[in-house]
Order: sequence, then structure tokens, then C-alpha cells
Amino acid sequence: MTTTASLPTSIDATLSLLQSQGYVADRALATVLFLALRMKRPLLLEGEAGTGKTEIAKVLASGLGRRLIRLQCYEGLDLASAVYEWNYAGQMMAIRLAEAGGIAGDRERLESDLFSERYLVKRPLLQALEPQEGGAPILLIDELDRTDEAFEAFLLEVLADAQVTIPELGTIKAAEPPIVILTSNRTREIHDALKRRCLYHWVGYPDAARELAILKAKAPGAPAKLAKQIVSFVQAIRKEELFKAPGVAETLDWASALVELDAVALDPAIVSDTLGALLKYQDDIQAMQGSKVGELLDQAKQAARG
Repeated sequence: MTTTASLPTSIDATLSLLQSQGYVADRALATVLFLALRMKRPLLLEGEAGTGKTEIAKVLASGLGRRLIRLQCYEGLDLASAVYEWNYAGQMMAIRLAEAGGIAGDRERLESDLFSERYLVKRPLLQALEPQEGGAPILLIDELDRTDEAFEAFLLEVLADAQVTIPELGTIKAAEPPIVILTSNRTREIHDALKRRCLYHWVGYPDAARELAILKAKAPGAPAKLAKQIVSFVQAIRKEELFKAPGVAETLDWASALVELDAVALDPAIVSDTLGALLKYQDDIQAMQGSKVGELLDQAKQAARG
């Protein structure tokens, strides 16, 4: 059974909450998250893919003992997938049963039954407005930039008033608004009208000290020397001209791969052989092969010793 925790009462308590779930945050993030919780405002997190935006919602739900409801956005997302739809198969069966039973003539009663909650299929946004055991849920609207502006416009009602309107049932309003976290990889700009309803934070790549702390927390099996070299190498490679620089998620993947290979330190051969765990585009991998790996590795080892 999940234990419900009270909302943090300070920035330090917010930092502790995140750290208790293994999330190494900086004070700026803890501050804006604390304010979002206190002010009951949605929080929009923007940043490169793999920097830990989605994880913030997950650890918040886990730390507070709240239900996590996730709406994964994609191109073409509509109300039927995001909010609700009617169980048409069930409705058709009810109509046929009514006809067979001779009660189809009571049209008003039949329509009332067909468009009741019995046949309502609730999607993430509608689920998030319902009362939940343990308090309001965490509503994660993930990768909002993948949707279109029409869907953004619809979200304004949800974010501003914690309600949705279903023509057949009327307006459904949350007794306690959900805690809303929105993420964007910034493949397109989010509209100003939606941004105005949110607090905002840019989740960037961590500095070396914080990335090392993250690595120690998430991949404790990595030897200390190897962990330092991994972080230094990743920090160096992010400065190169790449199609997609590695995020923290890739750092952790690479560390796990190296631990599986029983590596205790980096060398040119093992780096070249495992670059596919760190870089996800062939052009980037190609650009980092050969003498470039040796050059970056020398920089990383020097930085790790410093």
C-alpha cells in the first residue's frame, strides 16, 4: 500500500524529497517545483531529450505517494485519446438488447442510459480530474511539443480551471486539481497563452559534479575511477559538433554497459566499441572514431584527475 506524504514546506524539503527518490536536483529546480506545488500552478519543463524531465514527475509521484497519470503526446493526438470516448460497441449492444426487449420505444430513457458514465471510456486527462485515494494525482503531459496548436488550445481549459466539458454530460470539474507537470523537448515553440498558465524551468545538461552524483546514485556498481572518466568524457563530447549530444540517460546507459563489460577504466578500444550506447546517430559515431576518441579520452582523463 502506498503511503501518502504531505507536500514539502520549503525548498530544502523539496530537495530532500527528490534526493530520497534518487533524483539529484539543483536548487533552481527545487525552488520552481516548490513554488508550483505551493501556488498550485502547472510546471512546464523544457530541455533537451534525456535530461531527466519526465523523471521529475515520476519521483514526485513516488515521493508523495500519489498516483501518476501520464499522457504521452504525439502528432495527431485528439480528445478521444487524451480525454474520453464512448464505448460504441457497448452502446450498440445495449440498443440491440433494448430492441429485443421491446423497450426501444422509450427513446429518452435509452439515450440517457447510453450517454452515462457506464459507457464512458476515461482517458488520462479525465482520469486526472477524478478524486484519487491519497490526494490529487500527478498529471504528466509528456512531450507536449509533439502535438499541434489545436490541442494546446484545448488544454487551456484543463490547466486554467481543472475541468473538461463533455457535451452529453456537461462540465466535469476536479474537486482537487491535479499536480500538473508538462515537458517539452522544444522541437517547436509552445504557445504563449499556455506558457502564461505555467511556471517554467529549463532542464539543461548537468555540470560535471552533479552528473557524477547522478551516476553514483543510479549506477552504484561503477568503480569510482571509471565513473569520473565517464562523466569527464561525456562532458567533453557534448562540446563537439554533434547531431544529438548525449543526455544523462545516455550517460547512465553507457555506464551500465561498461560495468557489464567489467571495465575499470576507459581506453580507446572500449570507448570505440561502446559508443552506440552513448551516441544514437551513425554520423555522430563516425565523427568520434579514430584519433578523435583518443583526443577526447586524454581530455577526460586529465579532467578526471583534476
